[in-house]
Amino acid sequence: MKIIEVNKLPSAISLNLGALRSSSKRPGVVEALPEITYVRPRVVVDGKQVAAYAKVCGFTKAHGVPMLYPHMEAFPLAMMLFGTKAFPWPAMGLVHLGNSAKLLKRINVGDELRIEMRTGELYAHDKGQVFTLHARALRAGEVVWESTWTLLRLGVRNPKGAPYTSALVDDSPLSHQADFYAGAGIGRAYGRVSGDINPIHLSAITAKFLGFRKAIAHGMWTKARALATLMPREAVAQAEVVVEFKTPLFLPARASLWAIRSEDGALFEVRNAKGDKPHLRGRVTY
Repeated sequence: MKIIEVNKLPSAISLNLGALRSSSKRPGVVEALPEITYVRPRVVVDGKQVAAYAKVCGFTKAHGVPMLYPHMEAFPLAMMLFGTKAFPWPAMGLVHLGNSAKLLKRINVGDELRIEMRTGELYAHDKGQVFTLHARALRAGEVVWESTWTLLRLGVRNPKGAPYTSALVDDSPLSHQADFYAGAGIGRAYGRVSGDINPIHLSAITAKFLGFRKAIAHGMWTKARALATLMPREAVAQAEVVVEFKTPLFLPARASLWAIRSEDGALFEVRNAKGDKPHLRGRVTY
């Protein structure tokens, strides 16, 4: 396993330019991803950054550090990987199929974390090649958070790995819980706090340049917006959430949250305003 230590991150613009430049890649058969781990050895959880993220996603101060916040600190490492020759496919056009995150111990403002992101496994999909990335956060050598990102490279013929299967097969009936508005500027607002300034999220003009009729909301924003409603109104010590992204949420839009709740979690979907088309489906426990 090759380990790359990152003590200073490139700017978000530089990372995204690297992703754009990767569009010239023309890989042959890919049997496996190279074994690489990117490490940010000392990341202090900054109160202002947490507050900015919480505000954009709808969390309150009582939620503490939202359980998806460490994703913001790991995301640049994935972008660094995508821009290198070691990663076989172009970064632009990757589809985020699913994302899971597990909070093992409460994270607090001021904590010093070690953020790691490593390459994972390949899975075969009827639309191309699925691959995974694994991230985790450690505090004083102890893992306090971990996550798996599941992504699809469209158009790969003869994809490798076991068949990709859904992790969410519960078809229990859900009821309408809430509505929320995703404004035309939410992609830019979330991009500023997350560093994910992919043009498909920023405006209708930049999205059309890449083949979308309108800008689309970040999947991780939609996931976080749902959790802001579903999570208890206080900081939790442990939680786990798994989502699968279904259809784009074009901006601006009204969305509806549907769920079946239990004492320790919920099965949920974010749907369109009519409630007849899912944008994402997930399960959260705490």
